[in-house]
Amino acid sequence: MCECVRLGTENQVAEFEAVLEQNKGNGENVMEVLQKTQGIFGYIPELTVAKIANALQIAESKVYGIITFYSQFSLTPKAKYNLDICLGTACFVMGAQEVLDKILAKLGVRVGEMTKDGKWIVTSCRCLGCCGLAPAITINGEVYGKVKVEDVDKIIDSFED
Repeated sequence: MCECVRLGTENQVAEFEAVLEQNKGNGENVMEVLQKTQGIFGYIPELTVAKIANALQIAESKVYGIITFYSQFSLTPKAKYNLDICLGTACFVMGAQEVLDKILAKLGVRVGEMTKDGKWIVTSCRCLGCCGLAPAITINGEVYGKVKVEDVDKIIDSFED
């Protein structure tokens, strides 16, 4: 069994190894293998990248290239709550930076970091496509518009278990 067992359950590792076995030597299936790997673990653990490359007989750099090109793939575990704040022009002008500063202070993280309890990760983007709702954030894909600094505590606290 591979050393990635420490990243998941024995069942997850067995399922991952079965995917590799089914696709052995077939580099054309890299997208499918990456999708299944992420489905198994919730992300693509670093330890699996070399194993995928070896099994499919392709360069590790190709696997990394695909993972980093497509936004659907992640090399880091996902938090329970994924908060994305728009820092595009409309949102920025309407106070998104101040909202972001409040979010980061409340959660005690920097952009791109996960909280120690694994509940939250904060990311930023250039446009969420809802400029009329500026400043806007999403939490697990749900849009919150016209967010003010004073709204941050209430919004985040509504997600606490």
